Amino acid sequence: MSSSPNKYRIAVLLCDTPIQPVLSALGDYGAIFRTLFLKSLESESDTEFVADAFDVRNRLEYPENIDLYDAVLLTGSAASAYENLEWINRLIEYVRYLSTEKPAIRIFGICFGHQIVACALGGECVPNGGNWEVGVTKIDLTETGKKLFGVSELNIEEMHRDHVPEVPPSFHLLGSSPIAPNQGMVQTYPGASPSLLTPSDVHIFTVQGHPEFHKQITSEIVKARRSTGVLSAEIAEDFKRRADWRNDGVDVVGKTLWKILRASKAR
Repeated sequence: MSSSPNKYRIAVLLCDTPIQPVLSALGDYGAIFRTLFLKSLESESDTEFVADAFDVRNRLEYPENIDLYDAVLLTGSAASAYENLEWINRLIEYVRYLSTEKPAIRIFGICFGHQIVACALGGECVPNGGNWEVGVTKIDLTETGKKLFGVSELNIEEMHRDHVPEVPPSFHLLGSSPIAPNQGMVQTYPGASPSLLTPSDVHIFTVQGHPEFHKQITSEIVKARRSTGVLSAEIAEDFKRRADWRNDGVDVVGKTLWKILRASKAR
């Protein structure tokens, strides 16, 4: 863990590689999340950060010394968290290890990462009856979600057809949508109250959506999946209808990640 009060180290666990048009334009998911963290910083901030990427899917890479890091972030993936694959099983065990043996390190789960956290800590991930959630989606926030995000409603990019149907034990729900009842959750440190939640209370933070996605990324994925028949014409058209809706990935979710990171120095 970084000893400097204004410098943070984040381990980004890469669970997939972007499709080629996105990779060529924006880099891998390590680069895409670095952009999210950078854009989420206040312009006058003197905060510094390092986001080191580890390919847990293709190379089974993990940090040699996890104690150097303030947070670990699990990215999204086209894989399913319930698949019985070596890299997925190892990732689930790693999350269990971090949550119990390294409680000072924050854990962030994004989409597939959200689902992996659930599988690791008492919940489950299942197919959602073939129902896709694609593009900017309005999330109905719980009171806990409103408290943490600091807003009354949230819009976020989505790209999934698996979901976490229930909130695992010891977690608190942040929000829901008609398609996916668990759109995000937090696990707090002992003694914290959900009704009085502050960023310093948060040990684990997850969202089903993609705060790192924006119109360019999602449009390329929809185009690719429509061309192969994975997404229907109806879903693709509905995505286009909402493509220019407000996206709170940077200004709300990204800033919330920073609130949790900064609070970790104060505990």
